[in-house]
Amino acid sequence: MAEKALEDLKIVDFCWVAAGPIVSLYLAHHGATVIRIESMRRIDILRAVSPYKDNKPGVNRSGNWDFFNSGKLGMSLNLSHPKGLEIAKRLVAWSDVVGESFAPGVIERLGLGYDELKKIKPDIIMYSSSNLGQTGPEARQPGYGVHLVSYSGFTHLTGWPDRLSTQPYGAYTDFIAPRFLATALLAAIDYRQRTGKGQYLDISQLEAGVHFIAPAVMDYMINKRVETRVGNKCPYAAPHGAYPCQGDDRWCAIAVFNDEEWSALCQVMGNPEWTKKSEFATLLVRKRNEEDLNERIGEWTRNFTAEELMEKLQAVGVPAGIVKNAADVQDDPQLALRHHFWQLDHPEIGRHHYEGPGFILSKTPAEIERPAPLMGQHTEHVCREILGMSDEEFIDLLSQGVFE
Repeated sequence: MAEKALEDLKIVDFCWVAAGPIVSLYLAHHGATVIRIESMRRIDILRAVSPYKDNKPGVNRSGNWDFFNSGKLGMSLNLSHPKGLEIAKRLVAWSDVVGESFAPGVIERLGLGYDELKKIKPDIIMYSSSNLGQTGPEARQPGYGVHLVSYSGFTHLTGWPDRLSTQPYGAYTDFIAPRFLATALLAAIDYRQRTGKGQYLDISQLEAGVHFIAPAVMDYMINKRVETRVGNKCPYAAPHGAYPCQGDDRWCAIAVFNDEEWSALCQVMGNPEWTKKSEFATLLVRKRNEEDLNERIGEWTRNFTAEELMEKLQAVGVPAGIVKNAADVQDDPQLALRHHFWQLDHPEIGRHHYEGPGFILSKTPAEIERPAPLMGQHTEHVCREILGMSDEEFIDLLSQGVFE
């Protein structure tokens, strides 16, 4: 087995739902020992989110929860119990990094804020992932990524100009913020290795999201122009969109940015007479006649499968790609070649797919060693093997409801 980049890193993860746990997921895949803390008294809501294996609900059957927690140890701990808090502090003393993603103020009320953790371990690194960050007049406003998608401006820009706005698929900011935070966390680890000092990382999921609508923000700052929905259009390309193909709900995206690409597209189409009209001669006039253009392109694309069309256009230098659905992504040969999806045997739902990190380190590639844990699956292991509890102590704490 190859050496792992983060095999000596120890993380206690108090996060829940998606944005926080995804951070430790990246690190677990590169060897970090991650203990995911949960409580049966307040089960992570992602465990109740479909899809479920065989459509049978259960706290250990959510594909959503499993997807974001592979490679971790699962521990159940009642933090409202005084002895549960003591156990949590023992884990802090063992760890290098502590993560949480509650609403601001919650972790402090539990007695596990950064100031308290520093007393236990002065060089601890702690990260907090919250909607709006830990400071500011609205910081304590609770919410989830589905709210932040709108708050950060994505919803206003998503959809067709003649229709109501719509959200991008899923809690989009939940998948943006972890990439910023994981990078910042590695920088904090490097800093501690060089100085011996820990620090506190405060990430605002809102601010991470706004980063991705920078052009719209800049347009307003400079021109006082508020961008709105344009559907599949692009201000400097025509045709530009997803066009219907043979089959049920099959599409191919085509983007023509210059006259050379337009000429190549016309050639593939057989240079029909309509392409020679003056209203399609240049990019500027094609933009003015875009609706007519799209209808004509769509009439032609319906004669091919999306795969055939993509290959024809790419062969002559026209940017094109099939619009993939979930089945296409799962069966994609490129992803298979790069071992993007891993299959592991889950204790309750059987063979299950997990997603790799999306990049490969040549010396220390990722390795997903275990499926996502069952609720509290490794509680006894953590207590006995990591914290060194005796049989008597563990049984006593168990009887008191500390591990609920």
